[in-house]
Amino acid sequence: MSNIVISGSGLFIPPHTISNDELIEAYNAYVEKFNADNAAAIEAGDVDALPSSSSEFVEKASGIKSRYVMYKEGMLDPEHMAPIFKPALAGDEPETVTMAIAAGREAMEQANKKPEDIDLVIMGTTNHQRPYPSAAVEVQQKLGIKGFAYDMGIACSTMTFAMINAYAALKAGTAKCALVVNPEFASPQLNLKSRDSHFIFGDVATAVVMELEETCTADYAFRVLDTKQMTTFSDNIRCDGNYTDHNFSDDQLPEDRPYFRQNGRKVFKELLPLVTGFITEQLGENHLEASDLKRMWLHQANLTMNMFAAKKLLGREPEANETPIVLDEFANTASAGSLIAFHRHKDGFESGEKGLICSFGAGYSVGSLLVEKI
Repeated sequence: MSNIVISGSGLFIPPHTISNDELIEAYNAYVEKFNADNAAAIEAGDVDALPSSSSEFVEKASGIKSRYVMYKEGMLDPEHMAPIFKPALAGDEPETVTMAIAAGREAMEQANKKPEDIDLVIMGTTNHQRPYPSAAVEVQQKLGIKGFAYDMGIACSTMTFAMINAYAALKAGTAKCALVVNPEFASPQLNLKSRDSHFIFGDVATAVVMELEETCTADYAFRVLDTKQMTTFSDNIRCDGNYTDHNFSDDQLPEDRPYFRQNGRKVFKELLPLVTGFITEQLGENHLEASDLKRMWLHQANLTMNMFAAKKLLGREPEANETPIVLDEFANTASAGSLIAFHRHKDGFESGEKGLICSFGAGYSVGSLLVEKI
């Protein structure tokens, strides 16, 4: 059977940045106004006072220093506390499509691929802007690609799962060359009024081209040696907003229903052992150890989680170039973080040197691809 390679990657960075200082200034102004407006109820014990925050708290808790967003207006307004943008109606191009096309074009350029060379498009995203028609099919049509396309998602592991789907299609012969796009338009899901989560997400899009090794003409490509997936149900990371919400009155739905929320302590305690055990098992199945990897491109949700996982796997503190970090600049970008790290830090490999692309999170889910520079 043919080997499958990653022959190109792409990255779309939104036009606006928000620093921790900017975000905290807006949040604290909102808190001050809320507590003043509800002073009597707070004093009576009927309403809880909101806590203030600081940039130091955010960076210590997450490692995040800034984030990119599609729309900055409204996010820093204490009277609004949400991005301001127009709905994508019939005939409009959703943000996820715009972002995916930009990242996809760069991946195609790196891979030396034209639209007619590709016959499969998969859009993997945590947040789908519409149920149908498929956004992947719109991306396919606007890039001039034939064949077939579909949307998919499994939250934080979506991009690696989508890549594994492409790998399986190529192995099975149902496609010859795949474009996997991964737009994460996550900022609208932020509850900017919550101290615990308002800083977490940024917007971004990544993409890869995957193809048979014999058709690869790229200057720099990675052979996929192994793929592995795992899911086990947990609702410690969740969002409940969905298409049925219009059927219910406001008093039937909690105020935080459409927003991301998590039980961070439980996630740390439960997910990290799953991830480190999963990676150790995958490496063992391939007669490898973590020390045999030149680089691990890990999910970018929290700096402490990444460093803990890398130290557990390596048995020592990781070097900076062994587990590159991008969340300080990009924040948590849902399922895109490991691919941002791969795109930014895939250079410097000699033929035969190996790396691991791994994402993990809500579900719980873990997806991983063991790769080797060709």
